[in-house]
Amino acid sequence: MKKSSSESSPAAGAKHRIFSTSFASVYPLYVAKAERKGRTKAEVDTIIRWLTGYSQQELGGLLTAQSDFETFFASAPKMNPTRTLITGVVCGVRVEDIADPLMRELRYLDKLIDELAKGKAMEKILRHLP
Repeated sequence: MKKSSSESSPAAGAKHRIFSTSFASVYPLYVAKAERKGRTKAEVDTIIRWLTGYSQQELGGLLTAQSDFETFFASAPKMNPTRTLITGVVCGVRVEDIADPLMRELRYLDKLIDELAKGKAMEKILRHLP
């Protein structure tokens, strides 16, 4: 079943529960997914830093602080402007069609981790403007 592009609105006015989920609780799942496919934690961190502008030290602090996804993205120093070049389907939804800005950022991250796990080269994962 295909989800709608408004997947962030489970009920009118309600926030999606992933927004209040701690980033630190999902981070090990990203790392495990990458490592199962022969990729590394360092590559996961590189992707996260590329997307958000966090330094490695700032990323570690957010993991320790148990920041939720909403805070994680709202506090990002500089979201990468080329992230809008990320297209494709995650969880049955085209990332470029997601209306909610926070859900779109989260799905961008999911898509990048999926590409890493599928063996895509880091140069291609970390988009650059033509």
